[in-house]
Amino acid sequence: MLFSFALNHPAIARGLKALALVCASIPLAQAQDAGLEALRQEAQRWASEAVLKSQPPGANLRMQAEVGALDSRLRLAPCGNIEPHVPAGARLWGRSRVGLRCVDGVTRWNITLPVVVKATGKAWVMRGQVAAGAMVTESDVMEAEVDWAEEPSPVLADRTLWVGQTATRLLSTGQTLRQGMVKPAQVFQAGASVRVLAQGAGFQVSSQAQALSAGVVGQLARVRMENGRVASGVVLDMRTVKIEL
Repeated sequence: MLFSFALNHPAIARGLKALALVCASIPLAQAQDAGLEALRQEAQRWASEAVLKSQPPGANLRMQAEVGALDSRLRLAPCGNIEPHVPAGARLWGRSRVGLRCVDGVTRWNITLPVVVKATGKAWVMRGQVAAGAMVTESDVMEAEVDWAEEPSPVLADRTLWVGQTATRLLSTGQTLRQGMVKPAQVFQAGASVRVLAQGAGFQVSSQAQALSAGVVGQLARVRMENGRVASGVVLDMRTVKIEL
């Protein structure tokens, strides 16, 4: 009798009711968590395939994508067709986002998940420090396995893009050579004596000339030929300018 009276006590009854609601909500929460994990797995499958198409042309990289979890508090309406996509302004490279949008449901929704993309392969890294303004030579650099996607700037995979160029800033040991870290080197001043290679269809003529502008490898420089004629040509090295006839 005492036991029955205790159960009917208003405070205890309210507690039991609250406990029942909590117990009933556990299966629902578990089901919602399972649904969110299923969405994450769908995004993971899609991203793992999509990153294979995002590596730079000609690069032999091992592409990996790791999709993060959704917020467990997220509640989404049922959907008959969910479409993975890359959000506007994003790309599958480094730390980014992938999207899932409902295209067939009473309530349309669009969510994003965090993703980390790694692109592992060989690249050129600094063997030691090179000061800003100093020329980068082959002895300053070595080949190593790196994550190309660790930074957004493109990797300088072709040695011709950095050999003999000057550092735009301090380059530290172990740093991967990327676009913007080097620039073409100035190899002669205006007034310097240079050799001109005049090249045409089936012939090549060499002569001396005076530089009228500073010479930067790979860029145009103006020269005055021995006969007084002024011409422009591409700087090949510290003493040579090539003119196409």
